[in-house]
Amino acid sequence: MRVGIISDTHGDGAAWEQALANCFQGVDLIIHAGDVLYHGPRNPIVAAYAPKDLAGLLQQSPVPILIARGNCDAEVDAMVLNLPITEQVVVQMGKRRLIAQHGHRLGEGDAEHLAAYYQADLWITGHTHVAMLAARHGRLFVNPGSPSLPHSGPLGKLKTVAVADDTGVKILALLTGEVLKEMPWPA
Repeated sequence: MRVGIISDTHGDGAAWEQALANCFQGVDLIIHAGDVLYHGPRNPIVAAYAPKDLAGLLQQSPVPILIARGNCDAEVDAMVLNLPITEQVVVQMGKRRLIAQHGHRLGEGDAEHLAAYYQADLWITGHTHVAMLAARHGRLFVNPGSPSLPHSGPLGKLKTVAVADDTGVKILALLTGEVLKEMPWPA
């Protein structure tokens, strides 16, 4: 099984189309870690901001999408998308358990505590717009960054997404599909 991981699209349909074309070929499922349609009051409006268009693209996705609610996602977004937006997404990928939350309500150490409590092999968050992949306490933690409004971090200010498969987790450059960072599943 191969799972695409994206977050913080903020109404950018072009970013979604690039993710499908350049990074998510052959995925069986896509997990969106929140902030899907609305740009948010703190963010600039990207040139490709078209939430209605993005909603249509998501509805027509050839791959099933599960969405965790972000701080910019409202009830009306779920109505426009005609897809459920939940507080937490849980997926069983073979013997691996993937859990996604947007992350805006998590304090210091909360992700590690919850990942252990739920026995998650991969804990997925978004919110910061900073791509991150780390192994802690025998679990992987990923933030796919943002394909629309990236913030500067260890991997630079690149537009990014992530993919989880049988070998582990990879962060990919949106425009090229290049692997920027990867980690195998902990033994």
